Amino acid sequence: MNLAGRRCVMVGGGAVAGRKARRLLQARAEVVVISPEVTEELQAMATEVHRRPYESGDLDGAFLAFVATDSREVNARVVEEANERGVMVNVADEPEEGDFVLPSTLRRGGLQVAVSTGGASPVLAREIRKRLEKRFGPEWAGLVEGVRREREARLSGGSDRADTRLKDEVERCLSRLSG
Repeated sequence: MNLAGRRCVMVGGGAVAGRKARRLLQARAEVVVISPEVTEELQAMATEVHRRPYESGDLDGAFLAFVATDSREVNARVVEEANERGVMVNVADEPEEGDFVLPSTLRRGGLQVAVSTGGASPVLAREIRKRLEKRFGPEWAGLVEGVRREREARLSGGSDRADTRLKDEVERCLSRLSG
């Protein structure tokens, strides 16, 4: 999903909201935070911060909404308004109440590996991702970039040597995974 320049409203200002906001920033989204209390880290990341309780109308212009509060009442109000406005919403502590969940994602350049439990256990997804990080080191970013270059060369009429180099490099990296 392309979030670049899209308004994403985060209702909540704590650590969970901060983790979600970090991911939104990686996607170049506009992060709008609405919460009476906001961590310093989240304050520094957000495009806009409204230090106050959630109010009806706060989802005006939102592409996505995120709820990360301790209040079931506030969460329900945000979900209701998001549904009325056709804004997809993620509910941090009750994933089944929202429209989508966020996977735990490993990034190595152009390589992305997403791990999800469908919202059943974000902690488990995060732990699996951490184990995968040990298996997929920084060299994978270089592999993806090399694959991209070789593929472009091949598509633009390059030789079969590009294909051979690409296959050799992929095989070398894959053999390290099984070892």
